[in-house]
Amino acid sequence: MKEELKIIGHRPFPLPDKPWVMEQIWSDVLFAHWPVPAEIMEKHIPSQLTLDTYNGTAWIGVVPFWISKMRVRGLPPMPIMKSMNELNVRTYVEYEGMKGVYFFSLDADNFLAVTGARMLYYLPYMNAEMQVSKSQGLVNYESRRTHSHSENGQFKANYKPISSPFNSKPGTLDEWLTERYCLWVTKGEKVFRGDIHHTKWQLHEASCTIHQNTLASFLPRIYFKGEPILHYSPEKHAYFWPLIKVSSS
Repeated sequence: MKEELKIIGHRPFPLPDKPWVMEQIWSDVLFAHWPVPAEIMEKHIPSQLTLDTYNGTAWIGVVPFWISKMRVRGLPPMPIMKSMNELNVRTYVEYEGMKGVYFFSLDADNFLAVTGARMLYYLPYMNAEMQVSKSQGLVNYESRRTHSHSENGQFKANYKPISSPFNSKPGTLDEWLTERYCLWVTKGEKVFRGDIHHTKWQLHEASCTIHQNTLASFLPRIYFKGEPILHYSPEKHAYFWPLIKVSSS
């Protein structure tokens, strides 16, 4: 068993009893979160899911990063599939008491990965032109959505860590925003869960200048006017399991 899969004390629920099917390494991860009134956010999630809030407030997250060493279990990394950039927009939900992530969009610059994720995970992945570079610790991230028949989605930012690394403490907003070990997705009336595993996030406080952000256009722009809560993490090795249907519909 891989070493990361032996470290499970931080998880809120057990590892799945079936084998993982994919692994990835995530690098230069930025978590940018803005508070949104729960009554506003509830209008934008599927009715089968329950909005998860922290002290009564919902949060919208924009999370850019890049992926390397992506591979399917039992196979070596394929050159055309092993790396890509990704930018997701998310909030937090629960189903039957199990808390996880709900994705509004996931932009990526790998056509095959986008196609596969839309087919196999029913996730709203979208094709995008993306450029990511790093200079003296500053990550320069730029994305422009190109997916056919999709709404405009552009993001341009520079970010970097500004503190020593730390692990979030139980019960804090830091933990609530970052420590999530499954995703929820709906297709019609059906509800599916996708399990994820990684070790606890090593976080840094971060600074970020956002030059352009037309993501999450379903929300009034006023909710993005304030300063976001920012976290940075340099790298994380993640494992994925196939979707399982959890609803009876």
